[in-house]
Amino acid sequence: MDSIIHYSIPGFILLLLAEAALAWHRRADWYEAKDTFSSLAMGIGNVLIGLVTKSMVFGSMVFVYQYRLWEWGFMWWAWVAAFFAEDFTYYWYHRISHSSRYFWASHVIHHSSQHYNLGTALRQTWTGELSGGFVFWLWLPLVGFHPAMIFTLKAISLLYQFWIHTEAIGKLPRWAEFIWNTPSHHRVHHSSDPKYLDRNHGGILIIWDRLFGTFQVEEEHPHYGLTKNINTYNPLLIATHEWIAMFKDVFHSRNLRQALGYLFGPPGWSHDGSRQTSEQIRDAWRERGRVGE
Repeated sequence: MDSIIHYSIPGFILLLLAEAALAWHRRADWYEAKDTFSSLAMGIGNVLIGLVTKSMVFGSMVFVYQYRLWEWGFMWWAWVAAFFAEDFTYYWYHRISHSSRYFWASHVIHHSSQHYNLGTALRQTWTGELSGGFVFWLWLPLVGFHPAMIFTLKAISLLYQFWIHTEAIGKLPRWAEFIWNTPSHHRVHHSSDPKYLDRNHGGILIIWDRLFGTFQVEEEHPHYGLTKNINTYNPLLIATHEWIAMFKDVFHSRNLRQALGYLFGPPGWSHDGSRQTSEQIRDAWRERGRVGE
């Protein structure tokens, strides 16, 4: 299960060092030392917290599995069905993590670097499971997929997504770019440019973005990070800054509607319109484009 990730850690480090050496050889600005150490610290924290939370999550899936509606077993076709079901689930979890501030408070960690490299792939949340992100996957044991199968496929998805965090690989052949999530597609996802905001949420497959209208091809080179960068290398602040800001907004809310908006509305929502959501940023960018024509 998650041991797949633990066994892969030495490989992650070796590939990261190889990419850093390539960046030095090409004189590319892919890496910045303090940023990379922050990413590594976030990754270590994620693994340590996961030693506790994974038991909680697996126990929840085992509990739900007791009331399963079907029995899939472990035949090859069950693995194929589970693969598509898990990747579909990841797409919607990832998409909602960009459209609901409550889930964004955990996911923003992964987007907080202004660099894009294999180190960024290790910049993982400390609060994702603690805040209930795992509930998106609970329908899988309910329909009969074994929790061990689900955990294995989740680990494989995370492992796959490591290699797409790089600028060292350009666009792949057209057929691969059509089906799979690639470095090109994921560079778009990590961009703070209006055209690219909240696009390409796929895990292993990019087909869900194509089906549900969130796909964007890479055109101009992306600018990475957040629309308002946090400008800190402190792992504790990286892990908690959005939670702190969100609860401050809730505390100062004047009514329940405002409080719920700050909790579950899109990132950037404000009761007085003083901030901008991704859609508003994109709409303003489009309007400027029309005016300039």
